[in-house]
Amino acid sequence: MATFGGSVLNSSDIVNDYVCGACESKNIDESADYFCGTCTKFFCGKCIRHHDQLYANHTKYGRGESKKWPLAKKTEDLLLKCDVHNNKKIKMFCQDHSQLCCSDCVLLNHRQCANVALISESVKKLSLDMQQLSNNLQTILNDLCKFKSTQEASIQTVKVSYSDKLQEIRDMRKKLNATLDKLENATLKDLGEYRAALQTSLKKDIYNCSRLKDELQQLSEAVQDLVEKSKHDLEFIASRKCLHKIQESETFLKENPMKAQKTMIFQADIDLEKYLYTKSSLGWIVDSMQSPTLNLNPDQVITVKRWSEYKVNISSDKSQTCWIEGICSLPNDQVIVLDRNNKRANLLNQHYAVTSHCDVSGTVGDICQVTSSEVAVTVGGGIVHFISVINGQLVNGRKFQLQHCAAGIAHHQGSLYITSCTSLYHYNMTGKLVKKLYEDTGGIYVWKCAVSPAGDRIYVTNNSQHKLLTLTTDGNLISSFTDPELKRPYGVHITPAGQVLVCGYTSGTLIQVDHDGKKNLATLLSLSQKDGRPSSVCFNPNKNSIILGLGNGKIIAMELH
Repeated sequence: MATFGGSVLNSSDIVNDYVCGACESKNIDESADYFCGTCTKFFCGKCIRHHDQLYANHTKYGRGESKKWPLAKKTEDLLLKCDVHNNKKIKMFCQDHSQLCCSDCVLLNHRQCANVALISESVKKLSLDMQQLSNNLQTILNDLCKFKSTQEASIQTVKVSYSDKLQEIRDMRKKLNATLDKLENATLKDLGEYRAALQTSLKKDIYNCSRLKDELQQLSEAVQDLVEKSKHDLEFIASRKCLHKIQESETFLKENPMKAQKTMIFQADIDLEKYLYTKSSLGWIVDSMQSPTLNLNPDQVITVKRWSEYKVNISSDKSQTCWIEGICSLPNDQVIVLDRNNKRANLLNQHYAVTSHCDVSGTVGDICQVTSSEVAVTVGGGIVHFISVINGQLVNGRKFQLQHCAAGIAHHQGSLYITSCTSLYHYNMTGKLVKKLYEDTGGIYVWKCAVSPAGDRIYVTNNSQHKLLTLTTDGNLISSFTDPELKRPYGVHITPAGQVLVCGYTSGTLIQVDHDGKKNLATLLSLSQKDGRPSSVCFNPNKNSIILGLGNGKIIAMELH
């Protein structure tokens, strides 16, 4: 028999090569160039010349006719080797499990199977298209190669991205350091000025005290000299001067009563210290797969696989009927919901069970994420209230007061967009008004809002006129959308891919609108009145699901395809 062999080129390649049998018998590893069909042996270029001198009439095939060569032994061994028991050869096929088997496989796992047959018998029952199989394999191999190349390129991208983000973080730290240095210098300046003022005052007191003391001492000595001198005129003058100086000294001491030694006290800005304490990091790291730079399709229609309902009220609720006014999903698989009726925020775990809560000072309006562990909440009376998640607990943070009421709120790259029922405003994170973007004084038109991932569009629900408004970030109206499926639009949310989700409170619907705000792409859910009315919505990327808040204290988690 001919000797077949193989050589490994790459760990990812299927090897199908042959070695020269004559050279192999001399312990020489030489690749075969010819196969003699008469001898059924392989020869290299040198050995085939000796073969042809002896067997000129034998039929031989070169590499160009490799299809006429027999299967390589290593290829045959590869195919016959059992994947489970490496030292056994495949001999049978279990049709019940569609699984190739060696004798051990049959004995251990397929004794109860009714359709186990030898390979030779199984072949007769099957119709095989090896060319199609080869094409399918090549397609998968190409896909795997592309995937591997993409991932290898991603490793380099991650490396570069890491360096860039590391520099951004360090630059941010420098800015914070510069800001802290500025605050420190201002405080040190105040300290120096206060010290100088104290020292000037104290030195003035010392000077006046020394002057009075010296003048009184001189008069005292003069009075001693006049004793028994019978200088009545001088005694009268001395008496009047002493009385005047004593009166002046008493007035000085009365105006400057003796106290404990003066010192200075530094009263730290507790709010500043407390705010920094609530921060768990300088920011948050997100996967670029959630970035709009990947050109995801914002009009890709969402399909719902199934949905489940959860109660999110707690035993201490004053009102057992919660109203889920707002929802926010955090990167660590936690969710914060706002309970309007009980004036509180509840933290939910991955199973949507309440694990922590905190009360707020008024009726909650809306919520948005500002960092990986912090949210901003609108509260009745025109207050923006920040809440952080620290060690699994909700912690109240700083607040700032607006000059108008606050309804909806959205965040994008350090900017806050806040509605007042009639207007839409742009604020920075410290509460400074940047610009009034949009106003409609005809009614309650500007309710909840959301910003596209690219930051180029703002979506606003018009509650009283059953509309969804699409605005530019400058406040210009792009479109005004109405639909029979959208009655009393309430909550609005944009997914990381830019898909627009809107709640119809009265219609009991959740619909998806195209990114231009002009067309209803799909009605994702329609509820009866007894099921509840949708008031808030958010996308949960941790579970690829949509969370819908209802006015009856429940949430619906919608699992997506």
